[in-house]
Amino acid sequence: MIPVVSPDEMGAIDAAAPESTEELIDRAGAAVARTALAMLGGSYGRRVVVVAGPGNNGADGRAAARRLERSGVRVRLVEPTENSLPVTDLVIDAAYGTGLTRPYDFPEVPPGVPVLAVDIPSGVHGLTGQVLGRPVAAEVTVTFAALKPGLVLGPGRSLAGRVEVVDIGLDVSSATIGVVEASDVAAWLPPRSADAHKWNHAVRVVGGSVAMTGAPRLAAAGALRFGAGYVQVAVPGRSGLDEPVEAVGFALPATGWGEVAASEVERLGALLVGPGLGSEAEAEVDRLLALDRPLVIDGDALHRQLPRRLPNRVHPTILTPHDGEFRRLGGFDTGDRVADTRALAAACGAVVLRKGPTSVIAGPDGRVRLVANGDQSLATAGTGDVLAGMVLAAVGRGTPALEAASAAAWVHAEAGRGQPGLVASDLPERIRAVLSSS
Repeated sequence: MIPVVSPDEMGAIDAAAPESTEELIDRAGAAVARTALAMLGGSYGRRVVVVAGPGNNGADGRAAARRLERSGVRVRLVEPTENSLPVTDLVIDAAYGTGLTRPYDFPEVPPGVPVLAVDIPSGVHGLTGQVLGRPVAAEVTVTFAALKPGLVLGPGRSLAGRVEVVDIGLDVSSATIGVVEASDVAAWLPPRSADAHKWNHAVRVVGGSVAMTGAPRLAAAGALRFGAGYVQVAVPGRSGLDEPVEAVGFALPATGWGEVAASEVERLGALLVGPGLGSEAEAEVDRLLALDRPLVIDGDALHRQLPRRLPNRVHPTILTPHDGEFRRLGGFDTGDRVADTRALAAACGAVVLRKGPTSVIAGPDGRVRLVANGDQSLATAGTGDVLAGMVLAAVGRGTPALEAASAAAWVHAEAGRGQPGLVASDLPERIRAVLSSS
């Protein structure tokens, strides 16, 4: 994983470094200068404008300027208060760093001139990724030691461009947040053993209604493609489904179905409840909370009384809310997605997978995983149901809850990335392609 630290944590890491501030600034400036020369394609005849502010971010920019001048680049230093910038080949944004908490308008950049940001685009909140004033979009951002939340969350993610994390000798081993990578997923999802059979990875999806079976179908398909060996689908009032053909129906009565849905679980690895269930099933959902099996709770099962009842569960629980469901569960909405998701996870004693452009997965112990490889292709109905089924499959095969949710979210995002016109039923086959290539 790529470590992520907040601005305050980064300040403490800087202060604890054995090297002097001057040495760290020199290393940072050298890294910025290297990237600038790569963007320029050399130094001969090149011009660079450095917008350098008063703090350490500005000092990094000035250190880069000195190195660029020694390489033969014509460099002009300007103050952050300038309204516009002269014609140049590259602008280095070293006005303000991750500690900025007030609005700032970056000078107007000449059309077509690329921008290299130092640590974070000036005017992006380092903790939340929200815009403060009028930042300029960078083509590349060079950040030091670890990612900052503002580079991964909110508008900051798109304003940062390509982010390069540069090691300048700081110890970030204390980080409790990490951005998930393909290598993490491979480690969390080992291959099945040679003697595996379908009941080693059996799961049950409880959801849908008489007139609404699409959501549990999608969840079942996601579970099957993500490694479940046997998937039961239990829809109140129905005995089975037309598709996917590999799923097995598990009959539930139309009303009072909670006790039946919680029965015959001895051979199951986990259960999912919620996709397409309808909003009148609170009492029946609560019957499943006493199960001695991992439980994934999604969609309509995420009722507002749930946080009061979950802390008593012994077995792993994973909640998969989008922002509206997150608020319904009583989650805070302070603008700090990481802190708010952590708070709900701690209150519930559960893993919370908060879906979004960057998904935030928090454990009750405070650890956080960020999944930032997706894009807007997944913003279509039913994709969350597929994700819930994938989480079910992963935790049902014995993967710890935080890792199960994180791995499923990463593969789900990768399967949908760069797929205009994607619909949810396209995802299961795309999941297989991602797993085959990793």
